[in-house]
Amino acid sequence: MSELYNQLLDATIQHLEELKSGGEKFVRVSPEKLVALQSPAPPQARSTTPTTGETLRNFRATASPKFAPLTHEAVEKPLVSPAQGIPLTPQGKAAAIAELRDRAMVCQKCPHLAVSRRNVVFGVGDINSPLMFVGEAPGADEDAKGEPFVGKAGQLLTRMINTMGFTRDAVYIANILKCRPDTPDQAYGNRKPTTDEMKTCLPYLLAQVDLIQPKVIVALGATAVEGLFGKTSGITRVRGQFLAFRNIPVMLTYHPAYLLRNQSNSEKRKVWEDLLQVMEKLEMPISEKQRGYFLRG
Repeated sequence: MSELYNQLLDATIQHLEELKSGGEKFVRVSPEKLVALQSPAPPQARSTTPTTGETLRNFRATASPKFAPLTHEAVEKPLVSPAQGIPLTPQGKAAAIAELRDRAMVCQKCPHLAVSRRNVVFGVGDINSPLMFVGEAPGADEDAKGEPFVGKAGQLLTRMINTMGFTRDAVYIANILKCRPDTPDQAYGNRKPTTDEMKTCLPYLLAQVDLIQPKVIVALGATAVEGLFGKTSGITRVRGQFLAFRNIPVMLTYHPAYLLRNQSNSEKRKVWEDLLQVMEKLEMPISEKQRGYFLRG
């Protein structure tokens, strides 16, 4: 039995080595199976034969530290990023995003949001884009369609993206929160996500950022800024600044919904100046016409 056990252990280590060389970081095991693996064997079996739980613990003790511990956290955690030392092929990157999306689509970590949502709004766009936009949370239109920024504010954001010289599908758009905040005490409208809701959902966005690795992120509005950086002195004071998030420059600017409420050219110009800085950071060509937008009227 000891020889058979060692053969099994050697085969397991070899298989894990092959998985790791292919870009895998965690062993994909369901929570139910993991519980079974960690359950002790009946007392009578422990005297002569290593239990499944002991086999797993022995493997942890003898395997190289480059393998992540097989825990509930490892099983449930969104995917590891290339920034942590695991370069992904284009195919691997697409597969990782797809797996992350699958996890988000069935997320139940905020039961009150899961029961009230119509769709999880994961994100949309080019996962190889140098530019990423981050908003706060889906509204009614986004919840209905399952896509971020498709309402009036989203239409304005699309025009802003086009004016920069991109198409909507050439950038990546996501939110701090993947579910629409529930509004049990009001018939319509939206509410700001709570701090706990943002903290619970943030790992999905972090994984998106780590996998996409954009060159620049644009944080749209105070809630997006708070979700990424914590409490600030207010969007009016910090707007127009670059801050670093996971070593990526983030431009802080107003949410498009703000421009729908404040349509003066002076406010539009402020946001456009922020986007001009983004274009410069991306080393994009900027025409005189683009530099002159919203300077008159």
